[in-house]
Amino acid sequence: MSTSTSSLGHESASDPAAPARVLRQFRVLFNAVRGHFREVERAAGIGGAQLWALSEISASPGIGLGELAAALDIHQSTASNLVKALQERELVTLARRAKDRRAVQLTLTEEGAAVLDKAPTPFRGVLPTALGELDPSVLVRLEDDLAALIGLLQAGDHGARTPLADL
Repeated sequence: MSTSTSSLGHESASDPAAPARVLRQFRVLFNAVRGHFREVERAAGIGGAQLWALSEISASPGIGLGELAAALDIHQSTASNLVKALQERELVTLARRAKDRRAVQLTLTEEGAAVLDKAPTPFRGVLPTALGELDPSVLVRLEDDLAALIGLLQAGDHGARTPLADL
């Protein structure tokens, strides 16, 4: 019985050490993400999801809550909670739109801009940024492989729209 090797030089699925190596890779990923969030909290005094929201509001003054939720790929109620926390800290202002009083426009305050100035980048987080830099074919393969792993875990999509900083 022969064993084949992957492009990384590792033996194929018959390699009993492969699960441990992949687990270590997940640990490295999680530690990189967690380290970035700790640095954001230390430098800016706010959480990673709040920082990303601030940066989106800064980039699109007058953005609405639904647009913000879409930009962050989170549920609108989660975006609403983020905005409420930012508003309480006076980092953003919220104004009702004249035509539809239910709709809001979000704007960064001077305090919010100061937080962005001292915050580490990337504002959206290290993992979303790195995923965006992957070759499209690698990203497709990673998506398929992670879907298979999620299926084995029987995890469904619970938490799919929860910011990583909140997990």
